[in-house]
Amino acid sequence: MWKTVLILILTLIIVPLVAFYFDEPLVGKKLDVLWLLVKIYLGAALGAFALSTVTKNYSQVDKLWSVIPMIYAWVVAYQFEFEPRVLLMAILVSVWGIRLSYNFTRRGGFSWKFWTGEEDYRWEVLRAKPEFQGKIKWMLFNLFFISLYQMGLILLFTLPILKAAEGTPLGIFDYLLAALFIVLVVIETIADQQQWNFQSEKYRRINAKEELGEPYSDGFISSGLWGMARHPNYGAEQAIWIIFYLFTIPATGIWLNWSIVGCLLLLVLFKSSSDFSEEISASKYPKYKEYQKTVGRFLPKLF
Repeated sequence: MWKTVLILILTLIIVPLVAFYFDEPLVGKKLDVLWLLVKIYLGAALGAFALSTVTKNYSQVDKLWSVIPMIYAWVVAYQFEFEPRVLLMAILVSVWGIRLSYNFTRRGGFSWKFWTGEEDYRWEVLRAKPEFQGKIKWMLFNLFFISLYQMGLILLFTLPILKAAEGTPLGIFDYLLAALFIVLVVIETIADQQQWNFQSEKYRRINAKEELGEPYSDGFISSGLWGMARHPNYGAEQAIWIIFYLFTIPATGIWLNWSIVGCLLLLVLFKSSSDFSEEISASKYPKYKEYQKTVGRFLPKLF
């Protein structure tokens, strides 16, 4: 596990540097805005680390996941005087962020005591693993992976809005991308609602001491969008940030540029995150391994 963590941290440092110098480096106003965003990132990451260390709730970054991209996007929009494409991208990020914040809130993630709230169950499972035993080991993992790495990744997958600034006028390709972005947000919303409905009914029956019956006795949802993919919400989430990167193409005329790094690293994170989640699910639910064989992870199986 530690090897995986170290590889992810190195990619966060090395890959952006290589990509940055492979493409045209940022200069002038764009470079100034980037440094402003980096300062916000460092403040947020170190703040999340401090709060999680004091409160022992390691979901502080989770609380910022849906919020800070909106901050980054509107900072860029303001700095570039609300250029049409940048404004459109900021609005799309806000639609995504408000939806995700709502879903996180109803699951107990937010609280008026902002440092409290429900912690992601995976952190407790991870803390119990032998390689994370000891306060120093966990503190280093919290600092470098949970706080600095994940917050850095959020900044990176939001940076296409900075690359797209000072670009060409809005065109039909931008509107098509915006429409596809909204469709993906709708898919994500439906998937999360289906999951919410399933879990709510399952736990209602458990708390009422009723017989679960199928499909609730399986323990996991496998119908609706979840019958087409094991993580339809994750699949839509990854596609959203790929689409976000694609806005840089009509803006610059360049198909491959340094701002692609964020969405690529996000794909890596979702692969490792879903591996861990599925390891837990397979250990809890006997039918989950059969579900893995018959249903694709992020996309439907074609054959």
